[in-house]
Amino acid sequence: MKKAIMILAVFCSLAVTGSAQKFALIDMEYILKSIPAYEMANEQLKQVSTRWQREIETKAKEAETLFNNYKSEQVYLSKEQQSKKEEEVVAKEKEVAELRRKYFGPEGELYKKRESLMQPIQDDIYNAVKKISEEKGYQMVIDRASDASIIFASPRIDISNEVLTKLGYSK
Repeated sequence: MKKAIMILAVFCSLAVTGSAQKFALIDMEYILKSIPAYEMANEQLKQVSTRWQREIETKAKEAETLFNNYKSEQVYLSKEQQSKKEEEVVAKEKEVAELRRKYFGPEGELYKKRESLMQPIQDDIYNAVKKISEEKGYQMVIDRASDASIIFASPRIDISNEVLTKLGYSK
């Protein structure tokens, strides 16, 4: 909502000034889908994520098995043995939680891998958009894929194909 109000305010201020400022739109989803390196990076991330998820699920099943064994044997165990079994279960559950955080947490391995694979592609797109904007005198370039408040935009101001051409992917 804030974003929509901000964009509306920018458009209104541009309309009030009456100067001949130029706008352009890009469709980031369309651009990214047209770049093979992006698709390969996504596939790599998917494979790594699946492998890590399987590893976590295996550890979680081990923790569940330990817990179920403990529950079934609990009546036969002394207090000391119960305590030891409980510690084993808790340790295994902590291991699962730590793995989940390590791989999928906010600063986890998946985040770092995504960053290392996607950042160069995003930088190339940004530089291409910047060059086109400087060459053609655009004051603002808006991503129509990420802004739900754009109801209609003329295809004439969409420069997505120019960006792809600038990147070396002709459409």
